[in-house]
Amino acid sequence: MTSNPPSSTNGDASTVKKSSWRIDTSALRGPRDFRLLFFAGLISTIGSMFTYVAVPLQAQRMTGSFVVVGLLGLAEVIPLIVFGLWGGALADHMDRRQMVLIGEVGAATCTVLLFVNALSPTPQVWVLFVVGALFAVFDSIQRPSLDALLPQIVAHDDITSAAALMSLRGNATFIFGTAIGGFIASYAGVATAYGLDILTYVASFLLLIQISSRGRMSDEDRLPGLSSITDGLSYAWQRKDLLGTYAIDTTAMIFAFPTAVFPFVAEKYNAPWALGLLFAAPAIGAGIASLTSGWTSRVHRHGRAIFLAAIAYGFAITLFGLSPTLPIALFFLAVSGATDMVSVVFRQSIWNKSIPDAVRGRLAGIELMSYAIGPQLGNARVSLGAQWRGLTASIATGGILCAAGVFGLAVALPSLWSYDERTSIHVANVREERERHQQLKPE
Repeated sequence: MTSNPPSSTNGDASTVKKSSWRIDTSALRGPRDFRLLFFAGLISTIGSMFTYVAVPLQAQRMTGSFVVVGLLGLAEVIPLIVFGLWGGALADHMDRRQMVLIGEVGAATCTVLLFVNALSPTPQVWVLFVVGALFAVFDSIQRPSLDALLPQIVAHDDITSAAALMSLRGNATFIFGTAIGGFIASYAGVATAYGLDILTYVASFLLLIQISSRGRMSDEDRLPGLSSITDGLSYAWQRKDLLGTYAIDTTAMIFAFPTAVFPFVAEKYNAPWALGLLFAAPAIGAGIASLTSGWTSRVHRHGRAIFLAAIAYGFAITLFGLSPTLPIALFFLAVSGATDMVSVVFRQSIWNKSIPDAVRGRLAGIELMSYAIGPQLGNARVSLGAQWRGLTASIATGGILCAAGVFGLAVALPSLWSYDERTSIHVANVREERERHQQLKPE
């Protein structure tokens, strides 16, 4: 891999990059390993969306129960908590490339089990729950290593570009993957959807295996235990700016994540045909924000940007809940997706630019819990709120509580509000560490 480009703002290339609103694609023009990682994820995530749609559809057709379908997501919560932290410790101990490959093989195996179950003369519902929990285990093993590998692959100055590109990839694959997967699962059958997902895992694995190994992160032979996890938690506790990024995301998701009531929203507008549009609208907004995210490279006060984006997200959800017509509701859902994407880009920039590589995996495990568990709790909150206080009140008050909660965090966590990547000692230390590592690498 070539050494990192200079970080100064001199030179025509830097001026061009920072003068455009278009998405910054400099990370894709950098090291080959990032392109392999990017396109491997593009392929496998599209396939994963096929399974994402097929599992609840299969459960609905087998049981006809809203409760069973709703409980499928909760089967992942405990594995995410337990293995998310351990997966982060493994990422700081093992070869991160190897952990990514293990996670990919494990997830593919889970899809094979779903495929076999779907082809069985008597498919079993319990298999969906067990495989869902196993998926969470392998995702918890893979995701921290994947997140921690990214800043090792991408030049330090291109991390914001990489975050925007990854967000765009995620939103695009969600929109197209769920749309295509829904059509395939509905008309060709869930087994076909699972089978195609398996093929995408094969293609993804063939790309991931070409990524260069960065070696083991620790010289210890024994696997990391509780003390390693505790060390990661201790580091996070000492960095109140990092705690703030986790707290903001969790607060926003718990109070203002409304997807569980989308079927009732469609019913409210007498538009059952619009259910897919409700799911797609936030991703469309996020995709538009990603495509116009060139301005993010000119913002250095990342903490302030995260607070403002999260508050805007809360207000957008409130206005979504109060919308008198379906087009207005879809508009504010798209706005919520755009503001969430902005928050994601700056959160990832803080994580990847300021966390030392030695603990990056363990912190990625904490991040996994913050953005994976929050939506599950948020769906439970909005559903119970709708049952007790009505649909509109549950959504609208959730958005207000989100904005209020984030404002309270801004007051309680001044270190995140004042965070500036240009003056952060943590960013400076990580940059120096990575530049020193590049200089020590053989040509």
